[in-house]
This record gives sequence, structure tokens and C-alpha cells, in this order.
Amino acid sequence: MLDPVDRQIIHLMTIEPRASFRTIAEVTGISDQTAARRYRKLSESAGLRVLGVVTGARAGWVDWFLRLQTTPGSADAVAEALARRPDTRWVNLASGGTEIICTVQASSPEQRDALFLRGLPGSRRVVQISAHSILHNFTPMAWQGIRQALSAEQIAKLAQLTANAKLARHVPVALGPAGVLPGETASPGHEGDLLPEDEPLLAELGRDGRASHAALAATIHWHESTVRRRIEELRRNGLLHFEVDMDARRLGMKISALLWLKVEPSQLDAAGRALAGHFEVPFAAATTGPTNLVVTALFRDTQHLYEYLTGPLAALPGVSSVETAPIIRTLKRTGSVP
Repeated sequence: MLDPVDRQIIHLMTIEPRASFRTIAEVTGISDQTAARRYRKLSESAGLRVLGVVTGARAGWVDWFLRLQTTPGSADAVAEALARRPDTRWVNLASGGTEIICTVQASSPEQRDALFLRGLPGSRRVVQISAHSILHNFTPMAWQGIRQALSAEQIAKLAQLTANAKLARHVPVALGPAGVLPGETASPGHEGDLLPEDEPLLAELGRDGRASHAALAATIHWHESTVRRRIEELRRNGLLHFEVDMDARRLGMKISALLWLKVEPSQLDAAGRALAGHFEVPFAAATTGPTNLVVTALFRDTQHLYEYLTGPLAALPGVSSVETAPIIRTLKRTGSVP
């Protein structure tokens, strides 16, 4: 289990995922070196990762849930192949090991068709596929189970330190004729667009959202200040956000499940908003398909799952049916193999 300082570091990451170790130290009351050491230990022992993710809806992309039924004994191989695909974000084995549930982010109809029409049906090991387009995410913030460690004073201090750091980076200096710093290259394209030139930067942030500006610049061959400004532009325009991911078992949540709910359309929004307030729910979204609300939920044990199904979930408005699919193995989380 994690101690209070570890939990504070994780909570802090959900607010300012690229905060420096100096900022982490000042907020949590430890040294810079201890902050760095604890973060590395959390990465190794709890799978803590900060990943840069394109906000698909803002970029015009579409997120999908796929449910695949496989022949007995073949689910592992199919799931591993899906996990290697760059367009999958989550890949889970569920329901006794014969069902694969994964999420896909399709940036174009061609990419969607490449997976749905040509990528999977040719496999004789896949016997059934259903696809559900994600229409609305009710849980845009990080799971509240990792957002309960910092005090109000610490959150205010983090906000002030972050604001001060941004002001320090924008001290007026003499700019070159193109409006950039001497020796700097301009950010690619227009500030409000997601462009092909951004792909290498986004790929690196997708691997490590806390990679330093200097490390990113060296890898993708941009000027360091260009990297910094482009990240700020993408975040400011809602095209890029950062997700904090970790193994929930280190927080005592040993069971995870996907819930597929059928809700009366007039009650869908109310049910989704209510789910977003449940401690057990890190993700809830409205979808297309025979069920119209999908939920990822975390539980301490099977008794906790039972109490949730018969208590808070049963009290939701307009729910006519619930299908529960316990997750038995996760092969890919938030776009990368854990």
C-alpha cells in the first residue's frame, strides 16, 4: 500500500502532470531528490505513468469500444496482437478469457475501416465483433480515488507555483523577425490545429508525458523552446491532455469490471452524471449500440462488487439492464503496454 506522501505525489500529477520535482517537493514538504526517488519507485512498483493523449473529440477523432468473442484458447494471441497495434488504447481480457474488450481511437474513417472491415474479421479465431462509438465522456477528470490526498492549501500552493513558473517562462525578450526567440524555430503550423508535424512530439509524449523539454527536443530534433511552446499551445487549445495511470491494486482495488448498461434515453444524461460521482467509477461514457452506457469500475473484492451492483448502481435512474464483465487481464493501458 502507498503512504500519504506517495498519494500526494499521485494526486499532484492529476492536477499538473508535468510539474517539476522541485514543485512536487515544495508542495509535499520533501526534498527535490526525495521527490524524484519516490516518483521512480512509484513508476517501478505501482506502474505510475503520465502519458500525453490527443483529445480525440477536439481533434475530430472518434473513440470506439470493441467487443470480440474468440474461439476457446485463442483470446490471448488475438489480444496480444491488438495490444501491438498503435491505434488501440486499452486491451482487456474479460468474461472467462474468451472475450476481448478494447478501445480504439480512429483519426479517420479510413483508419476505422482498416480495423473493423479488414483488420479483424479475416481472423478465423474471432467469431463475433460488436463496435460501440463513444458519444460522451462523463468522467473527463482523473479517477477520484487518486485525487483525495492533497489539502486545499497544498492545491492552492501548487496553483501559485505553476502560475509563477509560466510567468517566468514568458518574460519579455527581444524577438527575431519571425516573432520567435533568437535561434528558435517557429512552432509547426497553426496554433489551433493538430498537424502531421506534431506526430513525433505526440508519439514521445504518448510514451512518457513527463519527458523533459530538452529530452523531447533532442529526440525529435526541434528547438527546446519550440517544444515547450507547442505543448502549451496544444494544451491551451484542448488538443492535448495528460492522463495519470497506475495499478489500482496498489490502492486496494483488486477487482475491475466493465459494466454495460441499457438506460432510458430521457435518463441517460442523469445516470451518466450520477455515475461520475461514484467512487468506484474511473470511466463512464454514453455509447451507441444495444446498450448505451459503458462503465469501468474498481472494487476491493467480490463483496464490494455485489454491494455496488445492488446499491448505488441499482439506484440509478432509468436503468433497465446491466451486464457485468469482470476483467481478468489487462494487456494494454492508456495506449501502452504496462
